Amino acid sequence: MSQPDTEYDTRSRSLGENADANGFLLGVVAMLLAALAMSISPSLVRLADVGPFASAFWRVFLALPVLWIWMRYAEAAEPDAPRASFTLPTILAGIAFTGDLFFWHLSIMRTTIANATFFATMAPLWVVIFGWLLLRQRVDRATLIGLLICLAGGTALVVQSLAFNPSRAVGDGLAIVTGAFFGLYFLAVGAARPRTNAARVTFELSIITSAILFLIAFFFEPRILPQSISGWCVLLALGLVSHAGGQGLLSVALGRLPTVFSSLVIFLESIAAALFAWILFGENVTLLQALGGIVIVAGIWIARPRTA
Repeated sequence: MSQPDTEYDTRSRSLGENADANGFLLGVVAMLLAALAMSISPSLVRLADVGPFASAFWRVFLALPVLWIWMRYAEAAEPDAPRASFTLPTILAGIAFTGDLFFWHLSIMRTTIANATFFATMAPLWVVIFGWLLLRQRVDRATLIGLLICLAGGTALVVQSLAFNPSRAVGDGLAIVTGAFFGLYFLAVGAARPRTNAARVTFELSIITSAILFLIAFFFEPRILPQSISGWCVLLALGLVSHAGGQGLLSVALGRLPTVFSSLVIFLESIAAALFAWILFGENVTLLQALGGIVIVAGIWIARPRTA
């Protein structure tokens, strides 16, 4: 091979590595912002003046116009990119997200915000379990170690309220179910992303979720409409920040990061949710909880994907 060819191959490989590094960095940033955007949702659900099913419906429905604009813009910017509509993984993601919000909003009303968020963000454990059972996916040792460290850090965040309390037992159980549905959601969105862009996946799964949640709210809530301007503002914040922002950025991240690692980053939602609960509801953050947050960050760092 001639010298110019060798230089060209080296330069091409360098460009490819830089593109992979940039894509990974973008995925991490998107995941961090997604965790932050979703972490405010428990506090907003508490502040809403409608029931948990109605707030779940409005959370998704009010985000649809923004998600539609995002989808149109994304597809105009990349007209040749794949855009398969309502694929099976997207439909399954919509159903899984419905289950996630159904149990998540109920759990928030029946246990502490710290507990509800911790059990819900145990999704990485379910991603590993369901990934192995359903997809025969294997996880490397570093990721498993990182997962165990994150679980230890998350436990430290809620250790003071984990003692058995009959008044919170149902809420804790609902949050555990939430985590299972969230894990299925991660796997479904991860499977959908290679077939279409993040904007279309998020928009289409949101259509499915909002339709099912409307029926649930219609039959099980005494009223669906909020009764005040502040109530509408809370729901709008849920829709724009937690759903359009949080789930949209999550879809972006899942197109660039391994599914299991992405689910680990969502542990950061526990840290941010504890801070919001402290600011808004006076749920104090102790030294042990702060150390738990540091341990979570360490676990995510250990589990990070390595490049060859």
